[in-house]
Amino acid sequence: MTDVIYSINGPVVTVRDTKSFEMAEMVYVGVKRLVGEVIGVTDRATTIQVYEVTTGLRVGEPVTGSGSPLSALLGPGILGNIFDGIERPLGDIARRTGAFIPAGISVDSLDFDKPWQVTLTVKPGDRVKGGDIFATCPETSVITHKSMVPPDVAGEVVFAAADGAHTLRDALCRVKLADGSERELTLAQRWPIRRPRPAAQREPIGRPLITGQRVIDTLFPIAKGGAAAIPGGFGTGKTMTQHQLAKWCDADIIVYVGCGERGNEMTQVLEEFGELVDPKSGKPMTERTVLIANTSNMPVAAREASIYTGVTLAEYYRDMGYDVAMMADSTSRWAEALREISGRLEEMPAEEGFPAYLPSRLAEFYERAGCTENLNGSSGSVTLIGAVSPQGSDFSEPVTQNTKRFVRCFLALDKALAYARHYPAINWTISYSEYYEDLDPWYIKNVGPEFCALRGRLLSLLSEESKLMEIVKLIGSDVLPDSQKLTIEIARAIRTGFLQQNAFHKDDTYVPLVKQMKMMEVILYLQKTGAALVAEGIPMRALLETGLFERLVKMKYDVPNDRPELFQGYYTEIDDAAKRLRAEHIA
Repeated sequence: MTDVIYSINGPVVTVRDTKSFEMAEMVYVGVKRLVGEVIGVTDRATTIQVYEVTTGLRVGEPVTGSGSPLSALLGPGILGNIFDGIERPLGDIARRTGAFIPAGISVDSLDFDKPWQVTLTVKPGDRVKGGDIFATCPETSVITHKSMVPPDVAGEVVFAAADGAHTLRDALCRVKLADGSERELTLAQRWPIRRPRPAAQREPIGRPLITGQRVIDTLFPIAKGGAAAIPGGFGTGKTMTQHQLAKWCDADIIVYVGCGERGNEMTQVLEEFGELVDPKSGKPMTERTVLIANTSNMPVAAREASIYTGVTLAEYYRDMGYDVAMMADSTSRWAEALREISGRLEEMPAEEGFPAYLPSRLAEFYERAGCTENLNGSSGSVTLIGAVSPQGSDFSEPVTQNTKRFVRCFLALDKALAYARHYPAINWTISYSEYYEDLDPWYIKNVGPEFCALRGRLLSLLSEESKLMEIVKLIGSDVLPDSQKLTIEIARAIRTGFLQQNAFHKDDTYVPLVKQMKMMEVILYLQKTGAALVAEGIPMRALLETGLFERLVKMKYDVPNDRPELFQGYYTEIDDAAKRLRAEHIA
């Protein structure tokens, strides 16, 4: 008996009186064979969420199962590609049908006819197990693709193909399993997107994700294998901050998921990444990047799946031994997709209409971050950085609050800073990182033993300034003693000269850690010298007239990234100005 559609409610379709389907199975709905997934099974009805537009779908049309869960196709050809939320290549679809995706179109995720120059790393008689690398090929000029034995396969290699050109269809080797059957291995394999890929064990976090953004690297570091959230209201720069991180962070692979964002923003991402030169290799940035574009006008159910597709691709490259950074922009749109589907299923709503299982879904996603020892003995990491879009910049709403429970780095964007053209608009008073203890040994060893102490002094000055500004708002700055006026001026130099960064300046868009530390040292040297002068009775007004504070604000532009020795000139200037002031006032 053929199973047919009983009811249609947007992307939610039900089939009555059937036992043909299992939970989480991928199914094909209607005569157009729309892709769907089973999300509910009872003795009376099976509920399916459809990942394509259901316009034109009719009651009575057939529903057929695939016998497997919704899975991602993993193999060479992923990097440099642009997929939708269920891993359909948008470039291939555009070449076939134009700018719009027709319902029910069937396109292979990867090109099965493209030849790859494959080198086999196994031979007949070798024993292999899940995760072992059996072949390699240059996926791009900067990334070597390592084809791995699926986790559920172990046995003896009885056939291995010769090195040379092979497609995704070709059998590269055959493995004889314990039960005597044989399994062919090709360059491609499938993996269920909602199931984390296995690893031998999780490793402790101990390396920072270097981004070149001073406010992040110095004050609120993100760990490789960590999880971070970037919440902010409309116009605060969430997308641009993630663009900067994707461009400049020192991960080997970038997975960028545009989840429910505006189409023009995703177009900007595609154009920028197409033009950007990778600073590490000098090659196009697209050679180590994969983009998943699920814009706000695409089906809402596919938006929910896009996050899982992205993290599955990230885990696949992690298993090869690469450090992967995944940007999700934005998890609020993903949560809204959950809310819409939950409403159509008539589930009991929780706070602000979100489903009661929102926290567990967020936990499932962020817990897939981590540093791992892989099944093949290599080490890799997946770093998850999710943007959050609270309505009206209200950080007390459910998505932001629940996200804070599962991330250890919280980079809160401030509307007032953004409107004042202070970028990145990360508010230093409410942002935080819990990775200091894990990462400080690395900073001490690789940057300098004083790095962490300098950071602590900067944060202390910013905190003190925040308290003083409350007094200034009430009674003005004239009543403050000179020592407190000095604190306010030094904090201003920190805010505008150190935390504010120009993404369009060649020496300021990315700043190496050595320069970051030198800048901190100079600012704090001026603070120390200024405090001594004020203690000697020299008025703060005279210190301001030297122009030293303005010089420090501009040093990020005046000192090239490859000339840290030029910072020595600032110490000389500060010392000369101090001598001059003492001679003028103390005499």
